[in-house]
Amino acid sequence: MSETHAKTAATNAIEHFQLYINGEYLPAKSGKTFMTADPFSTENWAEIPDAGTEDIDAAVTAARQALKGPWGAMSGFQRAKLIRRLGELIDENAEYLARMEVRDSGKLYREMIFQLKYLPEWFNYFAGLTDKLEGKTIPTDKNNFFVYTQRQPVGVVAAITPWNAPMMLMAMKLAPALAAGCTFVIKPSEHAPASTLAFGRFVKEAGIPDGVFNVVTGLDRNLGAHLAAHPGVNKVVFTGSTATGRAVAQAAGSQLNGVVLELGGKSPQIVFEDSDPEAVANGVIAGIFAAGGQTCMAGSRLIIHRSLMDDVVNRIVARANTIKVGDPQAADTEMGPISNKPQFDRISEFLESAKSEGATILTGGVDANKQGWFINPTVITDVNPEMRVVKEEIFGPVLCVMPFDTEEEAIELANNTEYGLAGSVWTMNIQRAHRVAHKLNAGTVWVNSYRAVSPSVPFGGFGSSGLGRENGVESILDFLETKSVWIELTGATRDPFRMA
Repeated sequence: MSETHAKTAATNAIEHFQLYINGEYLPAKSGKTFMTADPFSTENWAEIPDAGTEDIDAAVTAARQALKGPWGAMSGFQRAKLIRRLGELIDENAEYLARMEVRDSGKLYREMIFQLKYLPEWFNYFAGLTDKLEGKTIPTDKNNFFVYTQRQPVGVVAAITPWNAPMMLMAMKLAPALAAGCTFVIKPSEHAPASTLAFGRFVKEAGIPDGVFNVVTGLDRNLGAHLAAHPGVNKVVFTGSTATGRAVAQAAGSQLNGVVLELGGKSPQIVFEDSDPEAVANGVIAGIFAAGGQTCMAGSRLIIHRSLMDDVVNRIVARANTIKVGDPQAADTEMGPISNKPQFDRISEFLESAKSEGATILTGGVDANKQGWFINPTVITDVNPEMRVVKEEIFGPVLCVMPFDTEEEAIELANNTEYGLAGSVWTMNIQRAHRVAHKLNAGTVWVNSYRAVSPSVPFGGFGSSGLGRENGVESILDFLETKSVWIELTGATRDPFRMA
């Protein structure tokens, strides 16, 4: 164990967390708890409340009551001030939250502190929209009516978030929901719930009324379905695997609750022959090995022109072999452990599958020399589109390499997937960059870059990568209802048996 990590572990020992419901920290009604492990040491570091459906019910009730209370009575100008204050508190406590995220998920401190320092931008951006939720007047063919629309909050939002970036993925949902005037119940992943539970106190400190933000954690897989299908919920937002997203959508559909789903990906990085090999190698590494490949947008399929393949792949392998894999708390570590044991086992099984199907692992694989759940940066060649490692989302530091000869072949390989979350095009030809970006079935396309996001830019996918978009001006509409109001102007009577 490194000195940095040892100090953190010694300082924290076992930390104890409680549910956050209606502005209070409470134990689960059952009194049950479970332990969560540090992916680097594999040792338990936090005790988490193991809630049941009765705790979900309490959280939803609190959120519904908050809609009728001070929060529901606030103007957009008032909400905006509180949302901005919440952003300030995140900035002031970024170090605390980042260290907690590292212990819970194994992500690098250098990335988590960047994310936490960047996170206030989501709250600032959507606070700026809070006092601009305008309706409009609508001319009609009926001169005796004045018609206008109003924007109103959809109501209680249920959020279900994954373990790979709990704070950022929560903020992408919470910031627009608060801006719209909604209330919020979140169930974070049982594999990394601590930072979401800790976040409740900053919501309270910001002056946001009790019941507006609630957190429920638990091991029961049915908790998410119970929340999504709850009659007191009006909107469900989910980030996670495609299989779980389908189950969430089905549960939400039982109550006709609307959904926004940000799901899996198998994103291509297309490299044309006129690209700079060094820039490409750096970009591909950023796309697949940053965050240990544990991101939905990971650029896991390298589709590269045959003339550049050997040069670029050799550069990627050489750099992969020098990536410092180890303690995520250390400043010089470049890749940490896999976030949890089930995910480690899943990636390991994919690598065995690749070998059995005839693929070649140029570098990487399971690191048996480290105590934690470590998979080294992995590059696989001799693959085809029908292999599991090419077709299925791995969610780990595993890059599959496929050559192409023509632009049409590259596009066909890129689009040969059920997913459509992201992708990149590497070329110095501006016409080709636009042409290929237009033809890719993906919600986000980067040109000569990878893995950039902003609160102002929509993010989401095609096909099995999800429904709807997060971020950007339009995303706030998912948390609003439009009401049309008709004002009769003359007072005249009419035939009651004929539509006006």
